[in-house]
Amino acid sequence: MKYGEKTIRKTRLELWDNPYPERDYQIDITFPEFTCLCPRSGYPDFATIKINYVPGRKIVELKSLKLYLNSFRNSSVSHEEATNMVYSELLKRLKPRFLEVTGDFNPRGNVKTIVRICSESGKKEI
Repeated sequence: MKYGEKTIRKTRLELWDNPYPERDYQIDITFPEFTCLCPRSGYPDFATIKINYVPGRKIVELKSLKLYLNSFRNSSVSHEEATNMVYSELLKRLKPRFLEVTGDFNPRGNVKTIVRICSESGKKEI
């Protein structure tokens, strides 16, 4: 097993204390090299994952987030499942005031998919 594979396999999302928990400020993260495998064909799917959130008491450490997102590259998951998995993990771990995760998947077979999940703390999820 190569160095990068070992690092990805053992990674966990690392959280840091929010340095300004009394403020509402937005964090926008773009991950343009997301990959996973189509559960039907096994072909790779490529996407840009966008994460926008207003933190509560915690923020996500970016390298651990990168490695977490890289862990999907050998996973056979649909566009919808991959995006929802990222959303659910961040919502559970961060408990943000607001969270939106968008999976903007590249066209394949002349079909383009964008999956967007959004909620605010205290409100029902869509």
